[in-house]
Amino acid sequence: MTDIFENYLSSTGGLSAGEINFSAQFFKPVRLKKGDFFIREDESCRHIGFIASGAVKAYAVDKEGKENITCFKFENEFVTSFSEFVAQEKSRRSIRTIEDSIIYRINYPDYQHLLGQVTAWNGVIKSVMEQEYTQKEHYLLNYNNKSAVDKYRHVLSSESMLVQRIATQDLASYLGITQRSLTRAKGQIHRPDLF
Repeated sequence: MTDIFENYLSSTGGLSAGEINFSAQFFKPVRLKKGDFFIREDESCRHIGFIASGAVKAYAVDKEGKENITCFKFENEFVTSFSEFVAQEKSRRSIRTIEDSIIYRINYPDYQHLLGQVTAWNGVIKSVMEQEYTQKEHYLLNYNNKSAVDKYRHVLSSESMLVQRIATQDLASYLGITQRSLTRAKGQIHRPDLF
């Protein structure tokens, strides 16, 4: 178990050192290359993972075969399709690495066992779910019904890591605009003298 994961669990304040140690045995590291799937759309959602290093994107594919990216996750974040994981249903979206990544994952039976043995995990999961909700709310408030320039301006001011670590086509998909609109928005902000 990495120090990163143990430090994260310690930072939640809910788990004792013994509980963290006990929990560690259920999370198995998986090394994924850039472009590998953590979860595939229409396949059973069997794992929840903690990103120790790297990054992933979550997306669904529309009828035209276009990716519609709904979120990105980075180090120190949990990743899964939560509702499908809890219900043990097929995932409605894919989660795929955008960088070489190490993800510590736990399967559903072990997750259930862990929740039963370490009640403090309920608090950790509650915190993760609240973070998920906050991120979705933030996304809706800041990226719906806004111009490409306003969306990009918000990314620069509030989520600058996306500009540094995400491919242009993925960022455009996340913002709900074309790659061309994103390029134009970048130009208007970074080189306004040309517009």
